[in-house]
Amino acid sequence: MERFKLQELGSDVRKEVIGGITTFLTMAYIIAVNANILGETGMNVGAVVTVTCLTAGLTTIAMGLYANLPFALASGMGLNAFFAFSVVIGMKVPWQVALAAVFIEGIIFIVLSLSNVREAVVTAIPTTLKLAVTAGIGLFIAFIGFVDAGIVVSNEATKVAMGTFRSPAVLITVLGVIIIVVLSKKKVRGAILWGILASAVVAWIFAMISPESAATYGISTPKGLIKYESMSPIAFQLDFSYLKDPAKIMQFVTIMLTFLFVDFFDTVGTLVGVASKVGMVDKEGRVRNAGKALLVDAVGTTIGAVLGTSTVTTYVESSAGVAEGARTGLASVVTGILFLIAMFFSPLFISIPMCATAPALIVVGFFMMEGVTKIDFNDFTEGVPAFLTIAMMPLTYSIGDGLTMGILSYAVLNFINNLFTKDPSKKKKVSIVIYILAIIFIAKLYFTG
Repeated sequence: MERFKLQELGSDVRKEVIGGITTFLTMAYIIAVNANILGETGMNVGAVVTVTCLTAGLTTIAMGLYANLPFALASGMGLNAFFAFSVVIGMKVPWQVALAAVFIEGIIFIVLSLSNVREAVVTAIPTTLKLAVTAGIGLFIAFIGFVDAGIVVSNEATKVAMGTFRSPAVLITVLGVIIIVVLSKKKVRGAILWGILASAVVAWIFAMISPESAATYGISTPKGLIKYESMSPIAFQLDFSYLKDPAKIMQFVTIMLTFLFVDFFDTVGTLVGVASKVGMVDKEGRVRNAGKALLVDAVGTTIGAVLGTSTVTTYVESSAGVAEGARTGLASVVTGILFLIAMFFSPLFISIPMCATAPALIVVGFFMMEGVTKIDFNDFTEGVPAFLTIAMMPLTYSIGDGLTMGILSYAVLNFINNLFTKDPSKKKKVSIVIYILAIIFIAKLYFTG
């Protein structure tokens, strides 16, 4: 236990074990949710369950052993939605190509984590856009949840409309949301997981009573409990063909940059946010072993892509374990082991229907909206790009399009504002990185429409 410096960091084995279990309970929902989301792309659902558990387990254990931090990792919410709904379904890009984009993004992230470029990039992107991206992804995730549940349906006249609340799937989703909200209000650990499980049980009871009717809503009972699903249908399937096609390379680069941007700042934000709450940040605002943590995150993303899952990232749910007293990597080792054990219960996770995971998407979307209150909407050069980022993500069903409009509008509006502002003190400093990204996005819009 000397590796974890328990006494030096004010902890003990009991606190770390409880913290690790708590973190697992708060984020175990990703196993079923990730399988359902990536399953929409045609990827084998059972294989996704295995890879989700395997990558989460290995990277979280690595975080504990290498960085000695109580932070857990898994396939990121928002990033998996971008992977499935924006890239594969929206852009009609094969999931094998999308995995290749995630792989390259991971390699770049590793380079950034090993160099001083990391600090430069973090400084370059304005806080406004970081907050807006998180909020926009939140709305996007919630919208997916509403659609999965049947609460929002397509309509030729109005594009979207309210679904019928006579639907069992809708009622189960509403029940799940209520359970999660009530448990969260009561500060029950693992509220999201308990909400999913309660909704799933109700759905399975419905399937036992009326199997044919339940089947029309994608609901069926588990076909067993313990089973290991091979990851071979999705592992080692990277397709780099878009890099050889002049007509598609720009689309590939845009997808890769979007993965990189969201992954990078989501990880940095999570590390700083969680660490700040418990004194893991020094006087200069640096998180203990942050460089090692970012490197583990980057390597996890790269390995995850090879094995067959979307971007792996550090989870804000780690704060639940930290709140229980976890201060070292021992908690992460415990969480990682639990994910590896969960890998052998794939029939249970596969049978959890979308109406049971939809509540998690809706509530997580709500959680991700918190930062929007910190955006200065009185400053139009800040507020308008933030608004466009937030609004365009769900309305275009694309995180990438929302991010494109946000960065592009930020660059243009601030360039014009600085051009016509005579007082040097009132001119806003905009990093050259923003203008470079804007040029890339203009080229993307011109060549891809």
